[in-house]
Amino acid sequence: MGFLSATLDRVKPSPTIAISTLAGELKAAGRDIISLSAGEPDFPTPENIRAAGIKAIEDGHTRYTAPDGIIELKSAIVEKFKRDNGLTYSTNEITVGTGGKQVLYNALMATLNPGDEVIIPAPYWVSYPDMVLLAGGTPVIVEASLETGFKLMPDQLEAAITDKTKWLIFNSPSNPTGAGYNRDELAALMAVIERHPHVWVLTDDMYEHIAFPGFTFCTPVEVAPSLRDRVLTMNGVSKAYAMTGWRIGYAGGPEHLIKAMRKIQSQSTSNPSSISQWAAVEALNGPQDFIPENAKLFQRRRDLVVKGLNAAKGVVCPEPQGAFYVYPFITECIGKTSAGGTFIENDEAFCKALLEETGVAVVFGAAFGLSPAFRVSYATSDDLLEDACSRIQTFCGGLS
Repeated sequence: MGFLSATLDRVKPSPTIAISTLAGELKAAGRDIISLSAGEPDFPTPENIRAAGIKAIEDGHTRYTAPDGIIELKSAIVEKFKRDNGLTYSTNEITVGTGGKQVLYNALMATLNPGDEVIIPAPYWVSYPDMVLLAGGTPVIVEASLETGFKLMPDQLEAAITDKTKWLIFNSPSNPTGAGYNRDELAALMAVIERHPHVWVLTDDMYEHIAFPGFTFCTPVEVAPSLRDRVLTMNGVSKAYAMTGWRIGYAGGPEHLIKAMRKIQSQSTSNPSSISQWAAVEALNGPQDFIPENAKLFQRRRDLVVKGLNAAKGVVCPEPQGAFYVYPFITECIGKTSAGGTFIENDEAFCKALLEETGVAVVFGAAFGLSPAFRVSYATSDDLLEDACSRIQTFCGGLS
């Protein structure tokens, strides 16, 4: 038996981080690289939030806090849920983690036993299946196709549920597709969950505030209040407030689940950064007027990228409802050879050749569970996006 845990054999490193790292190494080596692989806003954390972080240091808020968050931040989260989503929680029903990823991981670690199943619509955020595996559960992948706008259909959900199902992981607007479920679509899915009392919903609302005209964000408990005691509503400050590096995620849910998650966190990382927590208090309680302005900026970039990619030969790029990603399909590009001589056998080969031959870094669709496609993060400048789309058009035009 080897030294390392057999659990590691069940999971793989994050492909998005791996590609971002490779792009960074190539750039450091002098290559002209445009990286569209990282999922983070390109603008700075707002000044008032940065100032709150600095003030926290100056005020001596640099010691341990309660394992899953200070009461001031939990109170701000309670108010946020009430203000934005019409949800009522007490501070005992709130947990704060080191980013949304830890909150999801804690929930799965606290609830999954060997053999428990977790339904995950594909395309999915790359970490969902691996976190389920790390927690000892079994991911059940259900493909949401291009034809349905990358949205899970109620009959698909019904068919995937067994007596072993414990969770549905739900994400809208979605990473990687930007697909957003409207109120009727979400209500139809929650009606299925209501019929199965043993199934819970873990909703990832991280992209709530990046929603485009024609789509109105809603969250499961908002449309199905009867499910309140079977839903963990996760969110965070990373995307809406450009605070990815501050590492603050949070969730509201039933007190017994929150207590179990706190127990996990108390014996792993313990509290998130005290400084980041105070900055997050200001983020949630302070001015919110910049959020719709940022959404307009992302909408302009979305339109630019959708148009530019649909102009590439063999690429079909749907228009997303939110987030800052597009998920173009490249079925017509598979089986061809690039101008540089690479045979494009799948979307991973496409993305590797694209990076090597044009310097554009994107993430291949297989990493998200639905191929052949790739993900573009358009959280960067218009000039770089136009340049990247032009390079992709040239690359696709050179396939033969």
